[in-house]
Amino acid sequence: MSEDSKYLLDANIFIQAHQSYYAFDIAPSFWEKLIHNAKDDKLMSIDKIMEELKNGDDNDLLENWATNKFQDWFMSCSNKEVFKRYSQIIDWSQKSTHFKEAAKDEFARSADSWVLAYAKAYNHTIVTHEKYDANNKKRIKIPNVCEKFSISYTDTFSMLRNLDVKIG
Repeated sequence: MSEDSKYLLDANIFIQAHQSYYAFDIAPSFWEKLIHNAKDDKLMSIDKIMEELKNGDDNDLLENWATNKFQDWFMSCSNKEVFKRYSQIIDWSQKSTHFKEAAKDEFARSADSWVLAYAKAYNHTIVTHEKYDANNKKRIKIPNVCEKFSISYTDTFSMLRNLDVKIG
């Protein structure tokens, strides 16, 4: 990751942490460290991910945290550079003969395509739990698109190590 690059968090980073290993009641410091590093301009997410995190349940701890604590670091995708990259990525996916039509349709509607476009536009490193899979035809995964468009990606634990975050 370059000096000026930032980490761009995929929805699964928030969701899986909340549902398992960094649940709010088990590891509140994880969530505090996300905010701290966002304030230090080292990580963020996008508005499309925020939309995914909103599930309509008023008692959802993750949605409440995202809305009340992390809202300033969900960046807008509504700008010319992101639209340009989004168009390129969607064009590539639609022309691909590798993926099934359902995978292309889902990808075009998902926040994943926007995460990729934002990362490409601003040279950010995507943080995701998805793994590269050259044989998958049923779903367009973030790492597969990253490989095609030379976008950096990593996982939560590598990000935490690179940021020298200690949970405890």
